[in-house]
Amino acid sequence: MAASTAAGKQRIPKVAKVKNKAPAEVQITAEQLLREAKERELELLPPPPQQKITDEEELNDYKLRKRKTFEDNIRKNRTVISNWIKYAQWEESLKEIQRARSIYERALDVDYRNITLWLKYAEMEMKNRQVNHARNIWDRAITTLPRVNQFWYKYTYMEEMLGNMAGARQVFERWMEWQPEEQAWHSYINFELRYKEVDRARTIYERFVLVHPDVKNWIKYARFEEKHGYFAHARKVYERAVEFFGDEHMDEHLYVAFAKFEENQKEFERVRVIYKYALDRISKQEAQELFKNYTIFEKKFGDRRGIEDIIVSKRRFQYEEEVKANPHNYDAWFDYLRLVESDAEAETVREVYERAIANVPPVQEKRHWKRYIYLWINYALYEELEAKDPERTRQVYQASLELIPHKKGTSIGKCPKNKLFKGYIELELQLREFDRCRKLYEKFLEFGPENCTSWIKFAELETILGDIERARAIYELAISQPRLDMPEVLWKSYIDFEIEQEETERTRNLYRRLLQRTQHVKVWISFAQFELSSGKEGSLAKCRQIYEEANKTMRNCEEKEERLMLLESWRSFEDEFGTVSDKERVDQLMPEKVKKRRKVQADDGSDAGWEEYYDYIFPEDAANQPNLKLLAMAKLWKKQQQEKEPGEEDPDADAAEQGSGPSCSC
Repeated sequence: MAASTAAGKQRIPKVAKVKNKAPAEVQITAEQLLREAKERELELLPPPPQQKITDEEELNDYKLRKRKTFEDNIRKNRTVISNWIKYAQWEESLKEIQRARSIYERALDVDYRNITLWLKYAEMEMKNRQVNHARNIWDRAITTLPRVNQFWYKYTYMEEMLGNMAGARQVFERWMEWQPEEQAWHSYINFELRYKEVDRARTIYERFVLVHPDVKNWIKYARFEEKHGYFAHARKVYERAVEFFGDEHMDEHLYVAFAKFEENQKEFERVRVIYKYALDRISKQEAQELFKNYTIFEKKFGDRRGIEDIIVSKRRFQYEEEVKANPHNYDAWFDYLRLVESDAEAETVREVYERAIANVPPVQEKRHWKRYIYLWINYALYEELEAKDPERTRQVYQASLELIPHKKGTSIGKCPKNKLFKGYIELELQLREFDRCRKLYEKFLEFGPENCTSWIKFAELETILGDIERARAIYELAISQPRLDMPEVLWKSYIDFEIEQEETERTRNLYRRLLQRTQHVKVWISFAQFELSSGKEGSLAKCRQIYEEANKTMRNCEEKEERLMLLESWRSFEDEFGTVSDKERVDQLMPEKVKKRRKVQADDGSDAGWEEYYDYIFPEDAANQPNLKLLAMAKLWKKQQQEKEPGEEDPDADAAEQGSGPSCSC
């Protein structure tokens, strides 16, 4: 009581009051304080002095101090398991196993969920060959924390190292009751295989694939049987796997593995059956690997027919996906039907046709029916030409006529169009109805007399049929039309026609008639080349005469590039067939290329400056224009002036300076 009174009378020291609470001018950060402490090594303590123990009393004193230190640390913070482990390991180092065991037990009372604590405890017992104690610890660990796989691995490993196979197997069985992860099952299986217990391993696999029913685990089970030579068992496992997963959970990897197994057993027909079975039931997106392996198999062991089958199957899957996505995609249906017609049986083809024609266009508009109606036409043609079934052909035509909305359609008489005429004519040509083709061409040309392509096609038809005079009459009628869309193409076709008939005089007359309408340089060049290629006597002279006539005619042509093109063609002709004098004559006619300037006006009529351009001056034109000679003399004088040295004086200039009165320039 007196002690407490005395303590109460003790004065509490007063806290110094800070009068100036303003911040200091120089602020010190925590980082700076730590850096200074590090530099001065204020936190480093000198190492404790080494102590040499000489007798037992001194040793006991040392142990007492260390134990007191450890106990104080534990008492301060019981939850820090590292303090417990250090304490136990120190006791173990002194061979105080019983004390270390007591410390581990006290630690487990604090935190029995700490995995490291159990592992250190069991390792200590195993290190000191305390097997039963170690078994006891492992049993307690797997009972307390059965989901910690590390305990089970360590326990089974210890039993196996001790040669206690029955004990290890018993631990594995206890572990498997908890249905652990896949690696645990593989460890159990590998344990049995290390001791040649194949039947036991098979039993474990049977339980494993039911606990973890993944495709890869079934494949591992089958490969296990195959590896140990039990091929019938392996095949049975694959068959059970296919039945187990069914059609709803099919996986391509299972069928690929099954097919490769049968391939290794040289059962090639079984392989084909497996691949085809899988391809018929797995969607295209999920069967890429399956297609790839099937193709490789057929290339290795199949014939050409087998390879074609796999390609057809792959394309069939693609078309099925397309028509499922859009049933009104008639182009996809056409491709699909073309494929099945080339390979499948008649019933399969009919089934696809029926599926295709069932997708009637949603509205009665012509643009929707244009592609659809060809499905019916192809269906009828297939029944007539391929299946040889007239009755079914008649039924298909009858059904199509009942389905098509005729009142919504049009014909050539109501709405003639170029495309409609061409399609109709093509159809009649395929049917060899040439008289009807003539009538259609006549109607076509009445509808569009300016269409040069139609005139040419009509004349070509008559040429093929051998009626040359009729073809010539068509050409004559065509070129007499007042308006044509491509007259140059028509004239060229007419000229080629006469050349093909070897009518040289008629061809020459055609060129003359064409030159009366146009003086285009290409016509002259073509005319000259025709005379050259005729191969008759005097063809070179006639060709040269045409070049001369063309050159005279084109003197007044404003397009000087065309005249240059003519002269270049003429020079090429003379280089190949002419004499030296002929070549020199043409070279004298070649123009000189000069650079000129001209004013440029903007869109609003204002002056936009000058631009340079190239012009061609022909010798024949220069002789008729004196100004060109004057221009040439001026250029020569300018060139001479530029060649004079800078220091040389001009006598004309000196004379001008000596003259009286102001000078003028013009």
